[in-house]
Amino acid sequence: MFTPTRRGRPDFFTSAKTPTPVPARHVALREALVLASLDPAVRSILHVPSAPAGAAQVEVVVLQHDRGRFHLDVVPARRVRDLDEEGLIQIALRDLGLEPLVVTAEDLRTEPRRSNARLVWSYKDRPVPVPLRLNILKTVADEGPIELGRLLEIIRSGEDPSPAVMALACADLLEIDLTSEPLGPSTMLRART
Repeated sequence: MFTPTRRGRPDFFTSAKTPTPVPARHVALREALVLASLDPAVRSILHVPSAPAGAAQVEVVVLQHDRGRFHLDVVPARRVRDLDEEGLIQIALRDLGLEPLVVTAEDLRTEPRRSNARLVWSYKDRPVPVPLRLNILKTVADEGPIELGRLLEIIRSGEDPSPAVMALACADLLEIDLTSEPLGPSTMLRART
């Protein structure tokens, strides 16, 4: 079972893309938030605690994506609602201009993305010394897209720089290819744009 590193309250999710903590009591929602946090196309993740839905209020997670604004709809984490409540929620989401970004259990289990995301996210809270951070970011910016193995050969450090690379991906400073193959020397990295 996926248990991302947590800071603060255990039922809240934080990342470089969340300006405020996102309530995430369901493990599938946490997994989806990790994947969104590491997805270069996702620019920010916002928690809207109360959007009007007729006489009711709806809580929603909004992804600012390169393709527009979406509400994160994680199928395994959905609450059971009656038809009237579901209808009001759909109207509220439409009024907010949000399309659903549906994430199924199968999507969350897709390999190698799942294992790669778990590995990268395990370094989320690892501190990166400023000289090493600057060295990695400058090298990636200068070299353009670069293979992880090549970057690690170039970086001169007294310690293994790979944990720092993973931490910088979690900090939304590097883009790392999580979908093509298991993380390894040929994994592509690029500067975050």
